[in-house]
Amino acid sequence: MSEEGAARPMSDTPAMARGAQRSKQAVRSPENWAPGWLVRNPLYWGWAWTGFWALLIVVDEFVDLAGWTWYLLVGMAALPTLMATLAVLQATPRRHLKAVGESVLAHFFVRFVALVAAFLVWGISVVMSASISTTIQSLAGDNEREVTGLGLNLLAASIPLVVSVLWLAFIVRCAWFLRRLRGWRQVPVTSRVPKKFLRAQPRMRRLVIGLAHPGLLLVAGLGTSVLALLLGALELTINVLK
Repeated sequence: MSEEGAARPMSDTPAMARGAQRSKQAVRSPENWAPGWLVRNPLYWGWAWTGFWALLIVVDEFVDLAGWTWYLLVGMAALPTLMATLAVLQATPRRHLKAVGESVLAHFFVRFVALVAAFLVWGISVVMSASISTTIQSLAGDNEREVTGLGLNLLAASIPLVVSVLWLAFIVRCAWFLRRLRGWRQVPVTSRVPKKFLRAQPRMRRLVIGLAHPGLLLVAGLGTSVLALLLGALELTINVLK
């Protein structure tokens, strides 16, 4: 009896070790990283996150820190919703985005608006090109080397401006598809997000889909683009022209 009693704890040791290992893995699992209050109200805390960094942006305007801090702050403001959006869209097959119940009028109206916007962008680009060309010519005179140098500097300075405009269009497009995939609710009752997306991690799925909200993405993403456009690229372009 004593030998059996002494052997029983030895036989239980591997099972206890496996249980302890499983509990450690459960704690380390991404499913348990997010606290309960964040999982229950992901959208509210997404707004709070964006508002916090927006407040820091306002403070930075008065403190006048280094210029690159603008990009850091606006990037951090959009980071959670942007990462969640990219995760949801990357896991969604393209066939899920096919138009459902779209009328012929809606189809043609969307195309009409797109053509009008493309024409306006083209017209603005033509006018700006002529204005920039005239400005460079007046500044550099007949010196071809100086004209070329000013043109290259202006081209390099305009890259942030162009990237900001394209980024704005990308954010609007992603928000449009998010609206079609999961709607405007904080935690959608029904959505077209694939069921296999984070199927083994329901808490993480709820959090990611909650943060991938079209309204939150528009506010945080467009805010980032507008700030980068007005405070970064435009200022750099004007300084080059001066």
